Amino acid sequence: MDILWKNLLEFTWQDGVMLLIGALLIYLAIKKEMEPTLLLPMGFGTLLVNIPLSDALTGPIRELYNAGIANELFPLLLFIGIGAMIDFGPLLSNPKLMLFGAAAQFGIFFTLFMARMFFPEIDAASIAIIGAADGPTSIAVANTLGSQYVGAITVAAYSYMALVPIIQPPVIKMLTTKKERMIRMPYEQKSVSKLTRIMFPIIITVVVSAIIPQATALIGFLMFGNLIRECGVLDSLSETAQKVLANLVTIFLGISVAFNMTSDKFLKLDTLLIMGLGLVAFIFDTAGGVLFAKFLNLFMKKKVNPMIGAAGISAFPMSGRIVHKMGLQEDPQNFLLMHSIGVNVSGQIASVIAGGIILNFFA
Repeated sequence: MDILWKNLLEFTWQDGVMLLIGALLIYLAIKKEMEPTLLLPMGFGTLLVNIPLSDALTGPIRELYNAGIANELFPLLLFIGIGAMIDFGPLLSNPKLMLFGAAAQFGIFFTLFMARMFFPEIDAASIAIIGAADGPTSIAVANTLGSQYVGAITVAAYSYMALVPIIQPPVIKMLTTKKERMIRMPYEQKSVSKLTRIMFPIIITVVVSAIIPQATALIGFLMFGNLIRECGVLDSLSETAQKVLANLVTIFLGISVAFNMTSDKFLKLDTLLIMGLGLVAFIFDTAGGVLFAKFLNLFMKKKVNPMIGAAGISAFPMSGRIVHKMGLQEDPQNFLLMHSIGVNVSGQIASVIAGGIILNFFA
């Protein structure tokens, strides 16, 4: 009873709020199926670190954080799994789709200027990378820059990735006409040689690393995962990277991120502002891709459906599927999947490059 009474005396309303936030993350993961592989361990980890006198914060979770987040190991290992999942075939069949991936990173740099009005330079840059729509990149950049808001940035990044089906459609419809959404883009099947598929991740790694050395680890691990997939002699490793490695690292990543989910770090007005800026980043990423496609249509005889520009954010493959679904809603015979997925995987590369640019300027 003495121990119980002592624990109750240590309990504060801030602890109670954080326990509710942890419970909310668990609810969203299980009931709403919002990024459950990450939000569930993150929510449970939040419970562990906010129980008064808990040894989790000073023991295993601290060790996991130091072993995998502080040195960026977990995000980089997760990139191997993501790379192994990605098929760059649609992008290689139509390389100009890379332009849309680049345009859809506009929200990052727009948010950087907005965040700089409220936060120090380092924190503003870390918050802006939420717009990458790429959880591992957001964690790696925020941690490398030493932001004090790693926990809030991680929650915002993964929460909005899960909410992409809710965020993107209204923005797309606001910026396009029904006629534009009905533009058909027949997919011309082009064979991509095995040599091309093998050389692509190697060339991308060398070129990006030469231009932006700070992105070498991020792009290198992503492309290494893809090389495992495409080389044809490591099928078992590719399957392991896609399933076992990605799932295991995600569990450790979610729990260890909870190290920054304590009340003294999370319960601030700054957290609400970060969530708001993250939403701004996602909206302007989507808008940037759509408006860029509309701009190209001013000069192109063969028009593109501007909705595919929205798939340039790095929320793979959700964003590509959303665009395809919206196309079918306007015209049941309008199949945009291959185009939108091609743009989506280009966004994965572009988001890593954008992260490297942020590090190049602010690290």
